[in-house]
Amino acid sequence: MRVGVYVDGYNLYYGGRTVCGRGTAGWRWLDVRSFAAHIIAQQGAWRSATVDRVVYCTARVDSSTNPSAFADQDVYLKALQNGGVVDWIEYGNYVARTKRGLLATLDPVTRRPVIHEATWPVVVQDSGGQPVRGARYMAQYLHLEEKGSDVNVATHLLLDVLAGKVDAAVVVSNDSDLALPVREVRARVPVGVINPQGSKTAGALQGKQTDGVGDHWWWNVQKVAYLRNQLTDPTGGQRKPQGW
Repeated sequence: MRVGVYVDGYNLYYGGRTVCGRGTAGWRWLDVRSFAAHIIAQQGAWRSATVDRVVYCTARVDSSTNPSAFADQDVYLKALQNGGVVDWIEYGNYVARTKRGLLATLDPVTRRPVIHEATWPVVVQDSGGQPVRGARYMAQYLHLEEKGSDVNVATHLLLDVLAGKVDAAVVVSNDSDLALPVREVRARVPVGVINPQGSKTAGALQGKQTDGVGDHWWWNVQKVAYLRNQLTDPTGGQRKPQGW
């Protein structure tokens, strides 16, 4: 069984940061081919599966806003490509812009934003010097956003399945925007969905094992999958960045 693996790089990265810890070393230098093969074997539904193709979809970090992250990412992408870890890297765009919004904090229980109203020690006064009750603060802030990876994952997934390049597919993402292409592919080949965030799989990506051609599965990643599937150092002539 030839398996194609289609990776949303940013979804995988932020999943690893959630599962392993933002400041924790030892998981970023990830061998995505070994990572996928490890989970396929552990899941156990596809006995004769071989990872035949890995497509990694990402966008380059903006060098002007975060030069150190740009340099680290560049090393990693060269390691993946030069080391033969992935078969193709598809690039989207990384957009830096400003946005405006209400100042808010995160409720520790509900994990939902709570709009911050002016209160001591910082309040808003009217022209007469009286506090304005219920006043809210507006802020203009830098917003960094990756664009295109979900579309690129969907495109490569569909093209490879329709062209008969793979016998089964694994999607590494928990992005519900992939619901339609994943559902269509399930009608043609078995599909595994790897949720890199270690939480519940997005509802739109869920389904039944018997949908379409059947033999589908879902997997929530745990920390050990990141830690056990690291690239050698160096890989493809690239050294692991410090702190990784």
